[in-house]
Amino acid sequence: MNLKFYFEKLTNSEEFKKFAKESPKAYLCSAFFVIDGEGKDNKVHFDYFIPEGKKIISFQMENGIKKEELENLNSEVQEKISQAQDVDFNEIESMISKRMEKNGISNKMQKIILSIQNYKGREILSGTVFISMMGMIKIQIDLKKKEIIEFEKKSFMDILNIVKKK
Repeated sequence: MNLKFYFEKLTNSEEFKKFAKESPKAYLCSAFFVIDGEGKDNKVHFDYFIPEGKKIISFQMENGIKKEELENLNSEVQEKISQAQDVDFNEIESMISKRMEKNGISNKMQKIILSIQNYKGREILSGTVFISMMGMIKIQIDLKKKEIIEFEKKSFMDILNIVKKK
């Protein structure tokens, strides 16, 4: 899976060309990906912010290209992200796998959920990796430096204990 491939597929579609003509000030504010290591539940969404109405339009690419308006919960202006990101998801999986190995985590990756966002002036991949035995890893990857900047393993029980304390 490669980000540029999906982005080109989106921008060459009639649905997107129509959207770009109707909303010329819209810009890419996030991209969402699900990499399913156990099935065929991969997902790719590109989200565009329309400043005039503070709306977010998502282009979902699972079965063709489907345009959907998202609820902008905080009605703030969304940060712009670069459209030229060259993200190879095999490379990302490899980075995560190496870090897991380095940290002594031998669980199998089952599903990776990632979002590209502009965070404090830099573009990052932020997400969760679901691993075998009900574990998960919270990650952040700096896209410019191509390095993991946050890596934290949690178990399902850790999450339950946090919920119980509240």
